[in-house]
Amino acid sequence: MTLPSSLTGEKAVLRLEFDGPLAVLTMDSAPMNLFDLAMWDAWEDAVGRLTARPPRALLVRAEGRVVSAGVDVSVFAGLAPEDAASFWRAKLGITQALEALPCPVVFAAHSLTLTAAFELALACDLVVATPQARFGLVERKIGFTPAMGGTQRLAQRAGPARARELVMTGDLYRGTVLADWGVVNALFPPASFDADARAYAMRLATGPTRAHEATKGIVRRCLTGGVPAADTALPDVAAEVAATADHRHAVAAFLADGPEHTAEYLGR
Repeated sequence: MTLPSSLTGEKAVLRLEFDGPLAVLTMDSAPMNLFDLAMWDAWEDAVGRLTARPPRALLVRAEGRVVSAGVDVSVFAGLAPEDAASFWRAKLGITQALEALPCPVVFAAHSLTLTAAFELALACDLVVATPQARFGLVERKIGFTPAMGGTQRLAQRAGPARARELVMTGDLYRGTVLADWGVVNALFPPASFDADARAYAMRLATGPTRAHEATKGIVRRCLTGGVPAADTALPDVAAEVAATADHRHAVAAFLADGPEHTAEYLGR
């Protein structure tokens, strides 16, 4: 499936395709995959479709030399101050909808990943990158602050001091550095990056879907209400997972074939 362009006659800037159980969302707007109005419209459409029919896992990636050079600065020039709150509320909604998907979501960054793209990456469950990939929230260059939720999500992953450092300096940070900070989950070499990132996401797509959804929910409860809130919810969540076909089939396969069994997870 290819998402239609927001502007009639233009090539679609975002593709939603399926590789078996894995949905793959690809930014493809050469040369810089900028977040202009067409890109944002396509993202809003994509997350709406994925919310309505969640896949077993989602891989977010990009074609081209860079993942994204960030927001098209002309957007700021055309935005009236009185419209800014509603504009950015809608863009933050894209981040929140991506974050709320019940399936595992992996963001693959092979190179430069700036502003809006980095903010969306921080809404994903897992981030993979090349060691040489560079990340930045560089809004300070136009006297602005990240407005799609990147600052707070970076603080959540790396701590408030690191978030302040990255945003206030506007510097670029390598994949290796963000792996040390706990922002990037895995590093893959450039030569095999696409294949490695897809295999990483496919492993999640072929895993226990409902258990992954439960894990996301427990982490979310912990982040919003602390360990006590997660503990309160956990018994009921565990009971729901225990009733799934995923769990029952996996237990039977484990008992029959041992811990190295290959289970097919088909339930939701």
